[in-house]
Parts: sequence; C-alpha cells; structure tokens
Amino acid sequence: MTKKAKRVLSIVGIAVIVLGLYIFFTAPNMNPLYAEGAMFWLILLTIAVVAFAVLRFKNPVSQVANGKEVKFDFDGFPIKWVVGILAICWGVYFLVYLIFNPLFFWGSYRDQMAEPEVKEFTSEIQTTDLSQVPVVDRELAQTLADKKLGEKPSLGSQVVLGEPTIQTVDGKLVWVVPLHHSGFFKWLANMDGAAGYIVVSATDMKDVQYVDSYKIKIQPDSYFMDDLTRTARFKGGLFDGITDYSFELDDDGHPYWVVTTYRNTCGFSLPEADGVILVDAQTGDTQKYAMDEVPEWIDRVQPEDFILAQINNKGQYVHGIFNFSNKDKYEASEGSAIIYNNGNCYLVTGITSVGVDESTTGFMMVDMVTKEPTLYRIGGATESAAMQSAEGKVQDLGYDASFPIIMNVDGHPTYFMTLKDSARLVKKYTFVSVKDYMIVGIGDTMTQAYEDYKTVMANTDNTPLDQEEQAQAEEKTVTGTVSRINFTVQDGKTVYYLTLNETGAQIYQVSMNLSDMLTLTQQGDAVSLTYVVAQEEGQTVQVTVFENQTMTSGS
Repeated sequence: MTKKAKRVLSIVGIAVIVLGLYIFFTAPNMNPLYAEGAMFWLILLTIAVVAFAVLRFKNPVSQVANGKEVKFDFDGFPIKWVVGILAICWGVYFLVYLIFNPLFFWGSYRDQMAEPEVKEFTSEIQTTDLSQVPVVDRELAQTLADKKLGEKPSLGSQVVLGEPTIQTVDGKLVWVVPLHHSGFFKWLANMDGAAGYIVVSATDMKDVQYVDSYKIKIQPDSYFMDDLTRTARFKGGLFDGITDYSFELDDDGHPYWVVTTYRNTCGFSLPEADGVILVDAQTGDTQKYAMDEVPEWIDRVQPEDFILAQINNKGQYVHGIFNFSNKDKYEASEGSAIIYNNGNCYLVTGITSVGVDESTTGFMMVDMVTKEPTLYRIGGATESAAMQSAEGKVQDLGYDASFPIIMNVDGHPTYFMTLKDSARLVKKYTFVSVKDYMIVGIGDTMTQAYEDYKTVMANTDNTPLDQEEQAQAEEKTVTGTVSRINFTVQDGKTVYYLTLNETGAQIYQVSMNLSDMLTLTQQGDAVSLTYVVAQEEGQTVQVTVFENQTMTSGS
C-alpha cells in the first residue's frame, strides 16, 4: 500500500470517527423526508465531495508560473457530474421550502385539523365539583415539589426537579415531577438513576408525596445512553420525527417517558403526530406504538404547539389565502390550558376574531390523544381579560392571577383562577363569568369564592347575551336629552353611565370605545342610544351604538 493510500485511509478513518461521535452526541434525525434529516445528508455529502475532490486534485503550481493554461485535473474523478448532482439536491431542498407553503397549499394548512363539532357548552362540560377543581397549577406544583424536596437535605444536594406534568393516575388528578441528577459527578455516582419522583395533587395543596420506589435512570439532557433523546432516537426513532417528551405514570405508578412521533404532511411542513415511543424511565427499554395502539393510561399524545398551530391555520385560511377583509378569520387567544373532562384530557383555548383581543367568540376543546376538536360558541371575555378583572378586585394587595381554567357552574361558562402573592403562594380563589367578566366571585377559600360568585351572578341581571341570543333579540333605539352622566374605570377601561329625561330611571351603560364623543357629552345634550332588548325597563342596559346629536348637528 502506497503512502498516499495510507494517508487517504487515515483521513477517511478519522472522518468516520468524527461523524460517529457527532451522530451519537447530537442524535439527529436521519430521515431525508424531514428538514433536519435532509440538511444532515446534504452537508455530509457536500463535505465528502469537497474532501474527495481535494484528495484527487492534480494541478502543479509550475503550470501557472510558466504562463500555461490552467486546467483542473482530478485524476479521472467526474467532478462536474458530482457537483451538478449535488447542486440539484440542494436545489430540491430549497424548492420544497418554496413550493410547500400556504400560497400554493393553503387548503392543506386549513384542513389539517378536522372541522370542529359545534356543541352547547352545558351539554358536554361537567358541572363543577368543588372537590375536583384543579387549584394547583404548574408553577405552584413546582413550588410544592421543591418544598417537599427540601424536607430531605441529603437528597436535595443530589438531584434537581424536572418538568411537572399534569395527568390522571388511578382516577386521581395529579402533577408528577421527576427528579434529575444535579450534574455529571452526581450522575457518575448514581448511575442506576435519580431517586424517584414527587406527586402533587392538583386538587389539594396539602397532598404532596415523595415516591422513592423507582429510579429515574433515563433523563433529558443526561449523559451517554442515559439521555432521553439518544434513547428514543437510537432505540426506535432513528428515522422518525420525535418531539414533546412528557413524564407519565401508569396506573401502578411505574414511570415512563412518552415521546411523540410525527410525520410531515406537506413537504417539510405541517407535522402530524402518528404515534409514540414509550421509554421506561427506570430501565431505558422502549416500545413503539401507532396512534390506534397507544395504551389507554397515556393521557397526552398530541403536542400543544401542533394543536395551536393547526387551530390558527384553520382560522387564517378559512376563506383561502387572499382574504384581505379578514372575513370570518379567527385565531387562538393568548394562552391555553390542559383540562380533564369525563376522564379525557383536552387542550382548551379561547377563539377570537382576528383583530379583536378582548373578547372571545367561543372555545376550542381538542382531545390530546385523538385530536378530535369541539367548538363551544360562547361570546365573552378572553382569558387575559378575565385575569385582569380578577386582579383588579385585589389591586391593593398586588396579587397575580393564575391562567384561567374554564368550567361549568350551574350551566354558566366560568373561569376559575387562584390569586398568588409575591412568594407565589395561593392567597385567594376567584370565579369570573365568561360572558361578563365584571361578574366576579372571590374568597379566601374555594367554597367562599364559589358562594360569592353565585350571589353576584344572581344579583346581576345585565349579563351579556351570547351570539345566538343576540341574533334572536330585538334592538331598540331611544333618543332624548341627558339628565345625568358619569363614568368609572373598570379594569383599566372607561365605562360611562347616563340617564335621559325621557326614560326616567333607565340607566344606560356605554363603553368608551363606542364613540370619542362620550368624553365631551354633558347634561342637556341630545343623544341617540341603541341597545339589545334583553331586560325589562328600569334596569341597566348595555348600549351598542351611541351618537351625540347635539355635537353632530353643531358640526
């Protein structure tokens, strides 16, 4: 064997070792049908071609020095053909990105999520059972788990808390928090795994349990083959898209990692969950399941970001790509929540019309396993507006509201939240009406807040109508002169109240955003008011159209 051949073999051997180390430590997707897989192979082939061409290149410098014509000689290597094929591969890669976009495939983007079934809110959502209301959110679950970990000083120096996952275990709604090694040397000293996990009841802040009967050997961002991504990739998912790792327990309390597998349905876009890789957190054994084979105890298969993206795509392209008037467009409101109803796990998010950020037109509820969507048409406040309303009731205390959970209170769609202090401890509980976020019940206990909410709701007769009721209701317009007018600020929004000489004690509530003329309206001005006839005369009604005729005629 010549020296040159030995040098080539050495270079190839080093390259193979480097490539093997790269694949092992980064665990890339090797499937060229995915963007990351295609990029991996393109870069690898490009490097290989360049390296091979350099090794075969013959072109003495003396030829240039003697003024002779320079000709690239690769010792028989068909460089033009290889470079041409490589250029075509790169071109196809970028062409896939260029073609498979909403401009050409808007129908695929719109229809990836099935058309939701429209239902009445009260027909499907369970009526609230106060003992089953999830008062513990993710942040509080982390705090309570950390407190439990602090009760064991020797353990706290060895491990850190992982990401909490809400789930039902043997019929009980809980947050499960795995324990992870706190560093490389802690992993090296405890290679059989971290000591267990912590279970936090989602309905009782006092119910926190440390379970040490299992070792959590497989962990995210761990080392060598104890790393979750490497385990899932090299034990079944080498050519699969994998995402959304969640820590779940079976009904016997055995810990697993549920890793969602997915495929792209439109070029490198529109990922669709197609199964799971179930990783035993204690042993590293894996089992791959298609969507119709997923064990019943697994609560979540669909990634939240997949679902939200599909909801937004459906709303964005409801009438195609060229819908410049935004007709019927909608989008998911800011934030979403995971709830359990009739034993199933759902993602719930408010649906708002494009350009409207303070009110919802309904709620989308999507099954986290089957991806079956259901739409509940309920006009009302968004989650963020309800949070602001709840915080406004205790603004002197500076409490922050948790993200709302929607529930059924005697047939009324209602947001439930906890109010926390600066130490992130729950201080109060609150219920807020979805249809009218001014209806708020608050209390130091769940029961007090619930009773306060029902009392306020019973004493409030001007609850806004939903869209179907408004469509059936009659509108009434009155004109007259203002006898009294005043305003108040409610949750950062100005609302005016006025009466007319012609209608006596009838009070008219007018939102500031209806007309700029409101700030200049005064006693004696002639006005025209339109409102929905939903209440009997003598009660406060909400105005939908306002006009100051004195100012209009004066202009």
